[in-house]
Amino acid sequence: MTTANSLEQARFNMIEQQIRPWEVLDGRVLELLGRVRREDFAPAAHRALAFTDMELPLTQPAVDGQCMLAPRVQARLVQDLALKPTDKVLEIGTGSGYTAALMASLAQRVLSLEIEPALASQARTRLMQAGVTNVEVRQADAAANGFAACRADGPYDAILLGGSLAEVPPALLGLLAPGGRLAAIVGDEPVMRATFITRAGEADYRSAQPWDTLAPRLRHFPEPSRFRF
Repeated sequence: MTTANSLEQARFNMIEQQIRPWEVLDGRVLELLGRVRREDFAPAAHRALAFTDMELPLTQPAVDGQCMLAPRVQARLVQDLALKPTDKVLEIGTGSGYTAALMASLAQRVLSLEIEPALASQARTRLMQAGVTNVEVRQADAAANGFAACRADGPYDAILLGGSLAEVPPALLGLLAPGGRLAAIVGDEPVMRATFITRAGEADYRSAQPWDTLAPRLRHFPEPSRFRF
């Protein structure tokens, strides 16, 4: 079996054995997973593991929280965000750039913020090499100063957070356009839930938590006090 055939078999197995069983059944997303080369976004040291059901560290040595999420988690988040071709998307936590590449094929454009300069630079290069032209990767601390780094570009039709947080800040919800959707992994270990919030009206936000997973924390998002009086 050639290397190319081995890669395609591994990609097929990833889709059929990991992603479909996780209720990722949208034909558009499945087609994308077969076309967007995940191995090209994986860090070189772990390229051979690009299709495995695990998080991949993006730095050597590994730094806590800087990882590529498992394929099934990335795919389900993108599917359940239900992107439309006219959508303007904000992603917080670019990581490898792979999730941004998936969303770029489904939406009009993506602004992706990455706190780590080296990861932002690498993601830009990977996206350019993959021919993705409608993603802007911006190196910034997204949560700083009331989301100042992305506020002026809003509102957004969709927001996706590439890591977990304790709770969704109201200032971030305020960046959603009417009808806009936000996808985040919310909670504390050992229980975190994929959380989807839709802005139904000016101050009307509707939330659903359809599945559980775990993901590393996004940096500098507020942690609520554990103390109660």
